[in-house]
Order: sequence, then C-alpha cells, then structure tokens
Amino acid sequence: MAKGYDTNRERKFALSSFGKDLARRAKSKCELTHAAGVRLHTYEIPPLPGEPDYDRCLLVSESVLAQLEKPGTIRPEEWRHLSELIWSGIPAVQIMVLRILRRLARSEAWARNLIEEAYLDLEVVAAADQAEL
Repeated sequence: MAKGYDTNRERKFALSSFGKDLARRAKSKCELTHAAGVRLHTYEIPPLPGEPDYDRCLLVSESVLAQLEKPGTIRPEEWRHLSELIWSGIPAVQIMVLRILRRLARSEAWARNLIEEAYLDLEVVAAADQAEL
C-alpha cells in the first residue's frame, strides 16, 4: 500500500510542477469554460501516460472537473460554447471538447452538427478516440 501511496504522491507533485505553466497558458481561467475567479484544478486527459505529460493536462474549474469525473452529470445547456472552443489552438482542449461533444451528441442535435462541421487534426481525433466520457 505504501508503494501506491508514494507513486500517487509523486504523480501529484509532478502535476503540481505544471501549475504555473498551465496557469499562464490558460490565463488563470478554466480552459473549458473560461470561468475566471474560481478554484482551478489540473486535469489529466485519460488514458493516463506512465509519467505526467504537460500536453495532456488542462486547468479546469471544480464544476467542470465534477462533470468530467462523472460524465452522467454533464449538463448539455452548459456546453453550448464548445462551438468556439473546438477551434482552440491547444490540442488538449480540442481533445476534451471532442470527447464532450461525442457524449452530448447522443442526445443533442447541436453537438452532432458541431462534430460534423469541425475539421480537426488527425492526431487530435486519434487522441480523442483513446477514451470516451
């Protein structure tokens, strides 16, 4: 048990080292909602690599984190702004936007339409295909 604890602690420490760079990249806002003045958390995009990877991390609000960790709680009305975020220059943002849209597309026509209209780099699509929400 101690080994697992130590590994988890080391991973959290490594993730915390990305904090300043993520905050700078995100301008201290949630990268998926642009909410400012809220508590932000580092979110690793699944599947998790062996070592934490800055390019697979996002800075997200507590509200977003809760929805990503429990996709059944995603509230479609809160995600209509994804039509702007899908064009982000940050691949990690595009990956999560595509995953969220795919989840929403099960019941929301606007999400299906947005997926059809988006022209994404094949690497982004492949990364989004590695897991789903």
